[in-house]
Amino acid sequence: MSLLGDDSVAESAAKSAKCRVKTAGTKLSPDELATLEHHCRDRETTPGELIRQLILDELARASGEQPVSPELVEIIGLRLMLTNLLKPLTTGQKITPEVFDGTIAEVKKHKRSLAIKTRTDLEKV
Repeated sequence: MSLLGDDSVAESAAKSAKCRVKTAGTKLSPDELATLEHHCRDRETTPGELIRQLILDELARASGEQPVSPELVEIIGLRLMLTNLLKPLTTGQKITPEVFDGTIAEVKKHKRSLAIKTRTDLEKV
């Protein structure tokens, strides 16, 4: 009798696939490191997060996908969520847990593409 069912093993594998487990690093001179640390302090981030975002942006650009900041994606997600959850309330409708969960799922699906569209529209102005 196994301690873990097939579902538990598959679920565990899916979770660990999303974890950050590999390192991509480089060596810097003392002056380069000081410049990087100063830049990160100005941006209120860590060198690791900055480098990770730069790598992901470059990979997205190479694949033809438009890079977009995580902050913009989350702001668009919040706007979508508020719009889709508050509109029914203004007309007196009740929001069931199923409707709420469905709204959250839809926001997760569409927030990145709408953030890209928003950024593209702002660049045209």
